[in-house]
Amino acid sequence: MTKPVIAIVGRPNVGKSTLFNKLIGQRLSIVDDTPGVTRDRIYGAIEWCGKSAFVVDTGGIEPKSDDVILSQMRRQAQLAIDTAAAIILVTDLKSGMVATDMEVAQMLQKSGKPVVLCVNKCDSVGEPPMEFYEFYNLGLGEPVAVSSVHGHGTGDLLDRVFENLDFENAPEEDNDVINVAVIGKPNAGKSSLINKITAEDRCIVSDIAGTTRDTIDTLVENQYGKFNFTDTAGLRRQSKIYDNIEKYSILRAKMAIERSDVCVIMIDASEGVTEQDTKVAGLAHEAGKACVLAVNKWDAIEKNDKTMQEFRKKLDADFAFMSYAPQVFISAKTGLRLDKLFENIVMCSNNAAMRIRTGMLNELLAQATTRVQPPSDKGKRLKIFYMTQASVKPPTFVFFCNDAELFHFSYQRYLENRIREAFGLEGTPVRIIVRERGEK
Repeated sequence: MTKPVIAIVGRPNVGKSTLFNKLIGQRLSIVDDTPGVTRDRIYGAIEWCGKSAFVVDTGGIEPKSDDVILSQMRRQAQLAIDTAAAIILVTDLKSGMVATDMEVAQMLQKSGKPVVLCVNKCDSVGEPPMEFYEFYNLGLGEPVAVSSVHGHGTGDLLDRVFENLDFENAPEEDNDVINVAVIGKPNAGKSSLINKITAEDRCIVSDIAGTTRDTIDTLVENQYGKFNFTDTAGLRRQSKIYDNIEKYSILRAKMAIERSDVCVIMIDASEGVTEQDTKVAGLAHEAGKACVLAVNKWDAIEKNDKTMQEFRKKLDADFAFMSYAPQVFISAKTGLRLDKLFENIVMCSNNAAMRIRTGMLNELLAQATTRVQPPSDKGKRLKIFYMTQASVKPPTFVFFCNDAELFHFSYQRYLENRIREAFGLEGTPVRIIVRERGEK
């Protein structure tokens, strides 16, 4: 990342995610009264007094827990501390200073990074109550009284944090980045894929379905280009969703699809293609996103010379509505064919952004209509006057004709296939809009 990073850390349920959302000005991190809702590192951009930085929300730190998820949350928080230029330690005025606050403060002092102490939940205006002053005992200097719900004190907090950041040596930002959303049902290996690509434990991985809750952005640069991978929560059937946290997670996953350039749809090879896989793929298809079907855990399958061919037939049948999507058989565990995955992501992104000149399109249209005559009904024949490309991502083409009702779906599909063949639009949906001449 090109901008300095500010890490928000503290024990569970002190209001880190609420503060994070308030600072970035949007509800990106899930907020709930249940401790341990945030698990991975979540990044957001922040601007203050004309200067920009990244702020990262972390899971609550439990220094002495043996729980699998909690210990990995602690590790994620440590990684955020290691990469941060400055740290905000959040404490809770209402519960007062506890032993865990002291342990976290000592951990931060050892890091050698500048630390600003934030005492959250100071919701009343004016002088802070007497309980506020006990936080001086943490040895981190003067605390800042903040109400993350109402926004009181956040300006003073940012002033203190930005004093410790170096903006002189920050390199220029690069906009040539492909946004990739990794989507699929729970336990398909989405987080494992991100960890393998980044060669670090970027996301918490566990056999427990629903481990990932927030959408987690990870910047990756390699020989194929620059990518922003977004790990998302597994999407389950609506009838299986009971708690609010999972509802928020699914909402975040759908938002990640909306802001992506390419969606990698993860399919668990050991389970085969399920109805839920096609529903998840349908979300990306309806959003008009370029897609790659990534069949994961291919290393765990017993194979013969026909296994891949049979699996491809199954994919072709179940994903007939998105026959444009390339298929890659990978292993997030071993790194099998990840190079092929990157090649397909780049190809799909380029094809989704392709612009075709109107002259070339109309040459193709003339050839296609000569080869297969437009349909007619009751003696009236469809006449297509011309076509043009209206937009990209996905490529959208507008056909102007004499009668939209005569422009049958099957003939639209025929013309779409000719466009795909001529210009190689693999990996991206194509939208067709029909207009009658004179219609605005």
